[in-house]
Amino acid sequence: QVQLVESGGGLVQPGGSLRLSCRASGSIFSISTMGWYRQAPGKQRELVARITGGLSTNYADSVKGRFTISRDNAKNTVYLQMNSLKPEDTAVYYCNSLPPNSGVQYWGQGTQVTVSS
Repeated sequence: QVQLVESGGGLVQPGGSLRLSCRASGSIFSISTMGWYRQAPGKQRELVARITGGLSTNYADSVKGRFTISRDNAKNTVYLQMNSLKPEDTAVYYCNSLPPNSGVQYWGQGTQVTVSS
């Protein structure tokens, strides 16, 4: 069982920055693929960014060049640095853990990000 706790959401003006953090429990963090997803009102949950245990990353086209995902295995934490935020980035952001060969994925409780002037 993996527990994920997100933090760092809030209200920010367009063009501003936020950094989301997700701390995971358990001993398999370093080999798990970690991801950030988001869900806006009335829309489906979508992948924002993902990082593998080998540090390969991929991003949604809408955030490329603005968002950066990273991980600190010593702290069991994955980060999402969000720069040049836009109103369309407003959503609940969820942390996701996909341990290798488990067939099971885990979700955090979500953190609200609101981009508005």
